[in-house]
Amino acid sequence: MQLKRLSLTHFRNFARLDVEVPQQAVLIVGRNAQGKTSLLEAIYFLATLNSFHAETDRQLINFIEARNPLAVARLQATYERNGREHQLEIRVIKDQTRNGERSRKEVLLDGAKKKASEVVGQFQAVLFLPQMLQIIDGTPRHRRRYLDLALAQVQTQYSENLSEFESVLTQRNALLRQLGENGGDLSQLDFWDQRLAARGAQVLAARFRAIQELEQAAARLHHGLTRGAEVLRLSYQPSYDPLPAPAGQRTLLDAPTDRSGVSAEKIETGYLAALQKARREDMARGTTSLGPHRDELRFLGNGVDLGSYGSRGQVRTALLTLKLAELEWMHARSGQRPVLLLDEVLAELDESRRADLLERLRANSDQVLLTTTDFNLFTPEFLDTAARWEIEGGQLA
Repeated sequence: MQLKRLSLTHFRNFARLDVEVPQQAVLIVGRNAQGKTSLLEAIYFLATLNSFHAETDRQLINFIEARNPLAVARLQATYERNGREHQLEIRVIKDQTRNGERSRKEVLLDGAKKKASEVVGQFQAVLFLPQMLQIIDGTPRHRRRYLDLALAQVQTQYSENLSEFESVLTQRNALLRQLGENGGDLSQLDFWDQRLAARGAQVLAARFRAIQELEQAAARLHHGLTRGAEVLRLSYQPSYDPLPAPAGQRTLLDAPTDRSGVSAEKIETGYLAALQKARREDMARGTTSLGPHRDELRFLGNGVDLGSYGSRGQVRTALLTLKLAELEWMHARSGQRPVLLLDEVLAELDESRRADLLERLRANSDQVLLTTTDFNLFTPEFLDTAARWEIEGGQLA
């Protein structure tokens, strides 16, 4: 996978950018708020059609352009995959309706309009932002979203299964509230339970496998980054567990459970039964209590929950490990080595860890873009092989 050309129009603080991207490492240098992070965000958006940084798509439109009744941000890329060159274009459109403003996306791949689910993962990228520390120490929603965005890039049906699950979940919750307020026959839930279990089982099976594969890579990489001082584990905690509960009470110090061998069919059967058993409780709450929308993922360093008790350095190192593991995992699953995007990744690493990381990047990454405010953080060997971009006010100098 190689990004060869990037063009941005009215995206964030870029009025216009058109640049050829070299295959070697690219160092993007500039003061804060000049557009370094936005440049990485744009490339990641091309891969996922989602921004980890913005709450809504309309925030991606340049603020001057956004004043217009019809405003459009355009992202265009030329990339190479399996020796073939492709053109990808995404338009983020803000327009007016009778009910106020709305934002929508239009997606074109090689000149043909496509559904978003058909395009996600055609171009692949892995992104590290300091704000992504919330994957480890933020809310469960951040960790679920991280998994969902990673899986969508390597599994064709994942986005569709997740979207359908969320749609059915909304319908089931509305019916639960109606039954709770007005009464009625609980068998009305049968149709929605069956659809929820079918889609939810596919989501869970994909997550269980991904967690197991990511952990294998992360454990090895973290051992190297911490020079053997820390063992990293990933503990997925489903609200519906297809495996029997172990005898006695589990704690975070226990070894995480491997559920990757449980088939989607077995998950679906058990999940449907659990939904039916929880109906009255769900009706009283007015919401569905079991399913992938309620699941949790925790990161353990030497058995300690890093989200609750890890130092900032431990959390940052664990996130960096996770991103490097994601890079390897996506390569193994798709046969493509994603573009790696690293925002101020060296800022809080000591000299020896910086050198270790840069050597790893130099040896194992096909294409990597890094932002920095200080070239002095990089080793002479890395600087000798890297291209340099200087950015100021949304323009490359």
